[in-house]
Amino acid sequence: MSRKTNKICKQSGVIPYRVRDGKIEVLLITTRKRQSWVIPKGGVCKGMTPPDSAAKEAWEEAGVVGQVNTEKIGAYQYRKRGNIYRVNLFLLPVEQVLEDWPEATQRERIWLDISHAAMIVKGNSLRRILHISQNQVKIKN
Repeated sequence: MSRKTNKICKQSGVIPYRVRDGKIEVLLITTRKRQSWVIPKGGVCKGMTPPDSAAKEAWEEAGVVGQVNTEKIGAYQYRKRGNIYRVNLFLLPVEQVLEDWPEATQRERIWLDISHAAMIVKGNSLRRILHISQNQVKIKN
C-alpha cells in the first residue's frame, strides 16, 4: 500500500503587538468563519520575503501596519484539507491601526495581554511561541 504524501505549504505570519502602560498587548483576529482566535498569516507571496509577505497579511487580515522584525521568532505547523502548513512567525510592532482594511467585514480583532492571548489562541505551538515572544519584545515607553 502506498502512503499519501502531504504537500507542505510555506506561510508566514506576524504577532502584532503594542506596549500599553508597560504591558505587552497582542492583537488577535478571528478565522474567517469566526470560530477561533489566530494571528495574521498566509502564503508567502511570490517575489516577496517572508517578513514582507507577513506584513501584507497583517494589513489585509487585521488592519495593522508597522515595520516587521526580520528575525524569525519561531515556527509552527498545522494541517488543513490534507496539507501541512509550516508558518514562520515574525514580530510586528504596530504603528498604525486602520479603521478600514480588506478583510474588515470577515474578521473580528481584539487586543489582549500577551498571557491572555496565549490562553485563547488555537494551537499549542502558537501558544508556546507567544510565551517566547514575550521575552523578545523590547518595552519602550
